[in-house]
Amino acid sequence: MNVSCPHCGTQLKFSDKFRASLEKLKPEQKARIKCSQCEKPFSIDRSILGAPAASKQVRRGQPASGGNVKPPVPPDVSWLQDGVFEEQEVVEEIPLALILIPEDAGRDVVVKSVEGLGYRAEIVTSVDLAMEKMQFVNYSSVLLHTEFEPQGLHGGTFHKFMARMSMPKRRYIFYALIGKDLNTLYDLEALAYSANIVVNERDIEHFGVILRKTIPEYEMLFGPIMEETRLVGH
Repeated sequence: MNVSCPHCGTQLKFSDKFRASLEKLKPEQKARIKCSQCEKPFSIDRSILGAPAASKQVRRGQPASGGNVKPPVPPDVSWLQDGVFEEQEVVEEIPLALILIPEDAGRDVVVKSVEGLGYRAEIVTSVDLAMEKMQFVNYSSVLLHTEFEPQGLHGGTFHKFMARMSMPKRRYIFYALIGKDLNTLYDLEALAYSANIVVNERDIEHFGVILRKTIPEYEMLFGPIMEETRLVGH
């Protein structure tokens, strides 16, 4: 099963693991993937899986029913003359979101919201585990509650870890802060905390809408910058 990147046209080949993940999506859900060639993200849904195969009783070359079915055009085999072909890239995983939110602080709503956008949510219960995971896994999104650690945001370890992260890694992470004293979608406050967005806990029920608005804006703003830095090797 293949799909073309809408940005650069590269043919992406899906692994069996990725296909299984798509099959689990609900009709209204979408999976977000990143092209391995241009590294730009885009969304797909279950419709990419296509319709079931025709019955084995239908002979090759004959329409399943009626005479108005137009068969697909033959494949392009011009590459045979040169003896070379362009290998298709394999998309292995759905983007991951790391969740550091106490269970009683709207965690279930946050998990449902990110999964509704096609992310796979991973919940951690300790800062040490979160930092260990981030050493080996590239997360597209990280969501932290200001009271996840007893010391709070200013005294906690994880927020300092995110704020001091090297830019070649940090620029590819959508970092969201949630807390009782934050002002929802206040850009200056997010900038002061080295985050992409801030959300007040009382607005957690609208978190899905907030993400649908802010993530595309984040990709539109930083996508060209990240592409240029990738091209020059930074």
